[in-house]
Amino acid sequence: MSIIQTQHWQTLWTNIHLATMTDGSNSYGEIEQGALAISEGKIVWLGKEQALPPFDKHQVQVIDGQGQWMTPGLIDCHTHLVYGGNRANEFEMRLQGKSYQEIAEHGGGILSTVKATRAATAAQLLSSALPRLTALHQQGVTTVEVKSGYGLDTATEIKMLRVAGQLADKLPMTIKRTFLGAHALPTEYKDQPDAYIDLVCDEMMPTIAKQKLADTVDVFCEGIGFDLKQTARIFAAAKTHGLSIKVHAEQLSALGATELAASYKALSSDHIEFLSVDGVKAMAEADMTAVLLPGAFYFLRETQLPPIDALRAQGVAMAIATDVNPGSSPLCSLQLMLNMACTLFRLTPAEAIAGVTCYGAKALGLSHVKGQLKVGFDADIACWNIEQPAELCYQFGVNPLASLIKAGIKVI
Repeated sequence: MSIIQTQHWQTLWTNIHLATMTDGSNSYGEIEQGALAISEGKIVWLGKEQALPPFDKHQVQVIDGQGQWMTPGLIDCHTHLVYGGNRANEFEMRLQGKSYQEIAEHGGGILSTVKATRAATAAQLLSSALPRLTALHQQGVTTVEVKSGYGLDTATEIKMLRVAGQLADKLPMTIKRTFLGAHALPTEYKDQPDAYIDLVCDEMMPTIAKQKLADTVDVFCEGIGFDLKQTARIFAAAKTHGLSIKVHAEQLSALGATELAASYKALSSDHIEFLSVDGVKAMAEADMTAVLLPGAFYFLRETQLPPIDALRAQGVAMAIATDVNPGSSPLCSLQLMLNMACTLFRLTPAEAIAGVTCYGAKALGLSHVKGQLKVGFDADIACWNIEQPAELCYQFGVNPLASLIKAGIKVI
């Protein structure tokens, strides 16, 4: 590469170590004593600093990385970030020995969040969600998926998705929106689940697709959620509207929702503690991503581990996410999830970091532009005051983020 070919470089980071994450979970894809060049929001060169081609030092801003480590900007691929109220009272009740049924009888559970979310204005939802998003941003997250699902009526689902879109105007982050109308059965449709699925498929989804408020559809397929037949109806409707598919599956029981999702070429199956061997094989054949949610596992004191060894054996990509929500994972730290993925699920640090970079991107259908330090990819990059990448999983409570780059621009 000649100086003519480098004349469009805008920023060059030197004296930096790179964890490129281009090798999946097999390694960090390390390039020590490296350099990385950015132009127009994209990575245009990276490699050993000693291999840098000639460039015009008067035209390129050179930044000394001070021996820090660079990773792709972190990706939180499963959140319920927008909601009204909180459920701290239920947390306290549960610790006092109250059962789920008793809490529900006192107006608790997901329907309490639905009530609060319906009552909140868009401005109130935005105001309450912003600190949660800011917490993620300040820990190196550059891309976040946000689900609806606490409205359970057309107006509130749309309100939630619009607020999720507005978050991208408040912070320099990529927001991917997912329609989760089939999250729970609203009170007004008690004992009429099929009628509610009619509403989701015939009114909510067409409106949301037409207004481009989401590009993905999710379903909570579970004994306390929706059954396989109802889930299949939603998947079919999603395909009709050109929307991608994800699924909350096998969290509490093995219903086969993952196999169903695989038949529709879904992006991911999430939670999956009770995933069967056949489900793992179906995911591998469909090239789906397994989204592991250690925060919910921890918060709910679950004991059934996801089938990590089987997923490894079949070569299924494993992503990690916060699942931030008011009921089962009120935890706004992807750095904490890295530690939990290793300590609770026994992932290696390389697997965990892949889960919030290259495989987090894969779970969102973004693996062609995000999640790796690679020429042509978006320059979404985190710089860390660490001596080795494993430190991101090893220590929690001291934020090692030194700087954050979004689309080539330093934002922290």
